[in-house]
Amino acid sequence: MLKKGDVKMIHKMLKDGLSKSAIARKLDINRDTVAKYAKLPEGYIPVIKREPVETTVDPYLPNIARMLEEAHALGISIPNTSIYDEIQKLGYRGSLRWMKDIMLRYELRQKVKNEEPLVRFETNKAQQMQVDWVEFPKDNLSAFVATMGYSRASYVEYVMDEKVDTLIKCHMNAFSYFGGVPHEALYDNMKTVISKRNAYGYGKHKFNEQFRDFAQKHCGMALKVCKPYRAQTKGKVERFNHYFRYSFHNMFKVRLSLMGYKMTLENANAAVIDWLDFTANARIHQTTLHRAFDLLAEEQLQLLPLPKTYHGIHPLKATTKSVTQDSQTSNRITIHIPTRDLQSYDQFIPMLAYIVLPAYTLGGILWH
Repeated sequence: MLKKGDVKMIHKMLKDGLSKSAIARKLDINRDTVAKYAKLPEGYIPVIKREPVETTVDPYLPNIARMLEEAHALGISIPNTSIYDEIQKLGYRGSLRWMKDIMLRYELRQKVKNEEPLVRFETNKAQQMQVDWVEFPKDNLSAFVATMGYSRASYVEYVMDEKVDTLIKCHMNAFSYFGGVPHEALYDNMKTVISKRNAYGYGKHKFNEQFRDFAQKHCGMALKVCKPYRAQTKGKVERFNHYFRYSFHNMFKVRLSLMGYKMTLENANAAVIDWLDFTANARIHQTTLHRAFDLLAEEQLQLLPLPKTYHGIHPLKATTKSVTQDSQTSNRITIHIPTRDLQSYDQFIPMLAYIVLPAYTLGGILWH
């Protein structure tokens, strides 16, 4: 990976008119490397991609959680040494002290005392995706955020506006990231999704027609909305929003400022995908005690297939026939004239007169 100074130098040399081959020779790097970094937005800061270090205790966290919850339900206590003996039987080869440190890191005993469920899913695999906007007015940016209800895998995309076309594009990108379409999506009262609550009766809402067409007809995904003033019903994405704002957005903005850069749509989107791949979705989640990516792999088997490119509202099927023949009565011809202005009917008058008026003679002349 190149240092930030080398990346900056590549963009400067490109502005000066040097070719990629010439830059590669000057910096003593491969031409393909120059081409790769030339495509990145100016001001991009290379991110060191380090996946979270997996501890030897991680695979056994769900087992420890189940033992603690069962003991709590029975009104008894079990010591760490007994837990250590049990997970050793399951294959754990680490130390007792290390196991205790990881249990403290995730506050397992404290959560059980507070009667919090240690492992929570609440929704079935592939059932629901929760969606929200996170606004950053000082940066003139918004972030589309989608979180899968079962795995807690999340997708983030920075945008310049919150229009319905932008919302649709972000959904398509999220589906590609997750590997499929969830069976339903949950929203708050964003205007690009819901036009009027209870428009057709209680719980029967009027949705934005274009977005409803995209979600239901094009993708096969049901739409659900939170009750007014009850945005906490989509708590999974709300909790991720807080984590995203403070662990990524604010810190990334500080890093850019220290290096003399400002946050842009391009550098923010380039960096947030790395953060999702190597931090947010790769860590042990506090409420599932699993990696989001690991649980997403289970969800992908039950997701709906990825939709084709969306080109707008699906047209209604035409059912009108231009010419019909009534075989039961007689061989009469029915002429279908499409809707048009009055002047356009003039062209049909001579033809209709010829067909309808009977022939007769007057003064030896055949008239029609």
